[in-house]
This record gives sequence, structure tokens and C-alpha cells, in this order.
Amino acid sequence: MNDHVTTLRPVASGTVRITTGRVRLEADLCVPEGAHGLVVFVHGSGSSRLSPRNRQVASRMNAAGLGTLLTDLLTRDEESVDLDTGALRFDIALLAQRLIGIIDWLQSNEATAGLSLSLFGASTGAAAALVAASRRAVAVRSIVSRGGRPDLAAHALGEVEAPTLLIVGGEDAQVILHNRRAMALLGGEKELVIIPGATHLFEEPGALDTVSTLARDWVLRHLPARGEVAC
Repeated sequence: MNDHVTTLRPVASGTVRITTGRVRLEADLCVPEGAHGLVVFVHGSGSSRLSPRNRQVASRMNAAGLGTLLTDLLTRDEESVDLDTGALRFDIALLAQRLIGIIDWLQSNEATAGLSLSLFGASTGAAAALVAASRRAVAVRSIVSRGGRPDLAAHALGEVEAPTLLIVGGEDAQVILHNRRAMALLGGEKELVIIPGATHLFEEPGALDTVSTLARDWVLRHLPARGEVAC
């Protein structure tokens, strides 16, 4: 008998608007039928929830039976300001507080309340994910950082309990140093994977596929495993 992947309809899919503090943020939600966990994607500096790199990784998560939420942590007006100044993308306290609001929303939203949560952060989004995880230790089951700046969350790293996977390109020398320093401070289970030949954006052939597989397997390792489904 040939192996096959069963494609099931999503029970929740589309753009959602999440109020956290005084702002309303936009996010793209996909929860496959039978999902047993959900991964929140937090993009990095100069990117958006429409990032094709994060969407490729999210697609791999969906195919493994995991829900995904790709979110912007800045409003459209704030993104315009940040494009000119670059200041808000490094305001880790602000980004983390908004991510905490999103985590709280997911835990109270009918379609997602029963799902175990993981965080996937890129660049400065990884720092926001680590700070948020340190403050929502019960809610966050695992963390993946892609080309991230975990060092920007140095004050919170010792309080992170969730298993954390740091993925860095082998040609991204400065970011490798940042991640090695962060590794020494992280509490709990942790792993640093360096992908040979990959640069910061993992644009080389096969590099992002490797990231997707590593991230998916890390999340599933800390969740109950089930058969594959897809949005």
C-alpha cells in the first residue's frame, strides 16, 4: 500500500485581528482539523507576517498537523515609522508585551484555546519570543529561533523553561557569536544548530527546507505526535 498524506479542511483559517493593550494587530491563522498544537511566528527586523520564508516553514508545520499564527507585532502606522527609523524593531520589551497579549488571546479564543503553544522567532522576533516565554512559562511548550538575536533577551534567558532550538547559518558569523553567548545563559533544554553554507536569510538551495524540518521536528518532539494533515 502506498503512503499518502490526508488533506483535511482547516477548522479555522484567515486573517484575525487581536487587541492587545491599546492596539489591534493583524495575524494569519490556520488551524488544521485535528491539530494538536499551534506555532506562533514572530518575524524579525524589516519583515512582516507575509514573509515567504516564515510562510514556507509554516506550511511544513501545517502539513504535520500543527496550527500556525503568523503575526505582526507592530501596527501599520508603527511599521511606517520603523521603516524610517529602525527603532521599534529593537524595542524588545514592546514586542514581547504584545506577543504576551497574543498568547493570552490564543488561550481564550474558542478555536485555539485547547492547543499547546510553541513560538518561532526570526531575527529580533526571537528575542521577543524568549522574553514572552519567560513570562508565560506554563503556556509555551517550545521555542525555535531562525537567524535570531537571542542575546537581545539576555536579561530573561535564565528564566526560559521551554526547550529552545537556535538555528543559525554557517556563514552568519556575527549571529553565530550572539547565539553562542545566549546558549550559555539559557535555562532548560537547548540546542544550537549551525547549517553549513547558509547565510542570514537561508536563501541557499535547500537551506530553508533544512530549517523547516528542524523546526517541525523540534516542535513535534515536545508535543504528542499524530498523523499528517494539511491546511
